[in-house]
Amino acid sequence: MSKKAAVIKGDGTGPDLVDAMISVLKACNSQTELILCEAGSEQWEKHGGDTYIPDSTAKIMEESDACFKGPTTTNPSPNAPKSVAVSTRQKFELYANVRPIKTYDRLSPDTKLDFVCFREATEGLYSGIEFAISEDSAIAIRKITRHGCERIVNAAFDWAKKYDLKKIVAITKRNILKRTDGIFWAEVERAAKQNSGIQIEEYYIDNMTQQLVKNPERFNDSVLLSTNLFMDIISECASGNIGSIGNVYSANIGDSYAMFEPAHGSAPKYKGMNKVNPTATVLSGAWMIEYLGESDIKQAIFDATKQVINEGKTVTYDLGGNAGTKEMSEAIANIAKEKLRK
Repeated sequence: MSKKAAVIKGDGTGPDLVDAMISVLKACNSQTELILCEAGSEQWEKHGGDTYIPDSTAKIMEESDACFKGPTTTNPSPNAPKSVAVSTRQKFELYANVRPIKTYDRLSPDTKLDFVCFREATEGLYSGIEFAISEDSAIAIRKITRHGCERIVNAAFDWAKKYDLKKIVAITKRNILKRTDGIFWAEVERAAKQNSGIQIEEYYIDNMTQQLVKNPERFNDSVLLSTNLFMDIISECASGNIGSIGNVYSANIGDSYAMFEPAHGSAPKYKGMNKVNPTATVLSGAWMIEYLGESDIKQAIFDATKQVINEGKTVTYDLGGNAGTKEMSEAIANIAKEKLRK
């Protein structure tokens, strides 16, 4: 019996990218049933409501084994709903946002990076707890719980054990945020005692951003671990070392459900122009397929993407080429299909 995945096409360039991803999965003969649905600011502007996710889409997501989210736009207005990503993470308790950072030889000939970012994705400053205390001031609450920290810390250590990584790098601002980051760090220390073969290091968030610019290779073969906002910043900073945010794929994983998405935004100015880099979307889709049991297809797509980027013949403008979204995804699909035949 095939697995089902809800697929949100998203806003801006989202539909173009999701179509490219689906074409690659179909070329590889994926047996996962992909159910297209709508969510995001464009449908909200048409239909309104108190959420970016319509009831019909929420029902499809609940009845699926996983979901894929194309890039969506989040309106910064105080009256606009929570983002699709935040709403989905909180609804399904997808507490581990995972973003691997790995360089491609052609794009980074002098820097070789290979590490992974683990971000707590359900609380912290992204809890969305804000209120005005006057016309000229407002308060946002950084909610940190021991339960939330325990889950993400355990997930990071489990990943390290699975992939034989020897170091966890915890990112805090514990000298200032003594109580909230104190809880987080206590859970890191607890897990380290239970996993004696894994080292832990702590960096403060401000120093960590400097290190990612100055000497990012020091973090190779490590898991970078932090709370919600800090790791959102750190993973974005790290992406600058691998050619483009368009190359960064991600998963949001809970105990019984997962959402996969490119790490970048919707780039509405390029909507419908067949211009943007499909790498992050295609690789996120391939990762979803692995999660749903088609690991051979995932590996073929990953290998094919690496080959296309390193050859540099059929890549988009941000990767130094002049191919469109469709042309690059077709090149990936053709190579992946051949790899699966061997």
